Amino acid sequence: MSLFVTYDAQAYEYNLTGAGYGALVILMLLALIVPICLTGKKDRRMSTKQLVFCAIAMALGIVTSFIKFVDLPFGGSITLFSMFFICLIGYLYGPKIGLMTGVAYGILQLLIEPYIYAPLQLLLDYPLAFGALGLSGLFWKSRRGLAKGCVVGVIGRYVCHVISGYVFFASYAPEGMNPMVYTLGYNATYILPEMIATLVLISIPAVGNALNEVKRMARQ
Repeated sequence: MSLFVTYDAQAYEYNLTGAGYGALVILMLLALIVPICLTGKKDRRMSTKQLVFCAIAMALGIVTSFIKFVDLPFGGSITLFSMFFICLIGYLYGPKIGLMTGVAYGILQLLIEPYIYAPLQLLLDYPLAFGALGLSGLFWKSRRGLAKGCVVGVIGRYVCHVISGYVFFASYAPEGMNPMVYTLGYNATYILPEMIATLVLISIPAVGNALNEVKRMARQ
């Protein structure tokens, strides 16, 4: 494990080495590229257009994740609709590509802002949490599917962070407060407001019309 990470005993966390960053880059690329090469029926493979849309969504997600309205001290922030772009991919192409894009995006977030305290915490807070945003794809053929998908995807991410917070960060709870109550409230303070803002955004008629055009282009 020392080849990919080093342990900081003072901060009680792991830091990625150069090899660790390289391994994550390879994993992220594999998450995006492998579906293109999967054998099977041609219409079930990931097309180049889908890959381009996924890459654009990830790029927009990263850029908007740096625009933070609230940045909490122990991780988590309210951003400029960064979760929306990953949920959108699930809505455009279904759960398989949505989950794949979410996992790749989670690895990219780990590369940019790594907070590693344990292997399970890394999985919960990055590939699993952001991958859960791809659950929006469960409603890709449903009426008002994007709104439904955003709710389910964001709740999926919330659950992953809550489990991580309870298992690994219970010591941060104020004295006398139940750790589960603390982690439920802490993660809700940044995830739920952004989810509500996203639902308001996509309910605007002009935005809805623009998204319908994006959907038409993506599925042609």
